[in-house]
Amino acid sequence: MAEPKDNEFLDDVDEAEAEENAVSLEEMEAEAIELDELRAERDELKNRWMRALADAENSRKRADKERREAENYGGLKLARDMLPVYDNLKRALETATDEQREHAGALLEGVELTMRELLSVFNKHGIELLSPEVGDKFDPKIHEAMFEAPLPGTNAGEIIQVSAEGFMIHDRLLRPAKVGVSSNHE
Repeated sequence: MAEPKDNEFLDDVDEAEAEENAVSLEEMEAEAIELDELRAERDELKNRWMRALADAENSRKRADKERREAENYGGLKLARDMLPVYDNLKRALETATDEQREHAGALLEGVELTMRELLSVFNKHGIELLSPEVGDKFDPKIHEAMFEAPLPGTNAGEIIQVSAEGFMIHDRLLRPAKVGVSSNHE
């Protein structure tokens, strides 16, 4: 058997190392690709997680807002339906004559108490009476002009008659006050 020459041995070692390095280079490239894929997947999952957190926070805020609105305005329809009751009680008291007050004082006092209790319940639920006075400035945000008429001694846009009081529920207009407005052009 012939002894291998040093060059042949070195050639074999160099080939083995080259193969090993080639395999290692291929493995490193595959690992780098896999690492990039894992990073991309991680970033995508993180992005989806952040969106899910934002969606959950938005849902919570929306639910809180809806809950507050339900508390404040849930009885809106009932409140509107109760306004004619107030109007009728007020009309009954305004049309009572002195003679009727003398003979049916207790009855009229009961009507007044009922009206005060109704206003108390309104206040308890955030319903506020809008009671403009003659001479106040017309505000289209809270008043409804039922008519316009020139009235001596008044300025244009002044309230000259109040037909019906208005109501607010929290920050919303439940019913505008119905008023007559001066159309004088002085």
